[in-house]
Amino acid sequence: MPSLSATTAYRRSEADALLTCALDDLTLLYHRRSGQTHMVISPVPEILARMESGAPVTAAALHDDLARDFDLGPRDAAVEAIAAHLESLAALGLVRPA
Repeated sequence: MPSLSATTAYRRSEADALLTCALDDLTLLYHRRSGQTHMVISPVPEILARMESGAPVTAAALHDDLARDFDLGPRDAAVEAIAAHLESLAALGLVRPA
């Protein structure tokens, strides 16, 4: 059974709230509202890119979208990992529960 965090829908901050700069395998995210710059690696940039529309999305839905382009391994483990990333991004203020 998926955890509560795996079933929570999240939405990304407004499109102009984040500035991104890719540097090889590292991506810098500048969050205008907080004035903080975050250094992230895959799969965070890919998760945020799939959330650009601003529509609410769950970890399971993100998994299904990302799995079309990436080998994510076993579904249950990948969904839990994506949910953990979403929780971390929410703690930073980059996404929010819908």
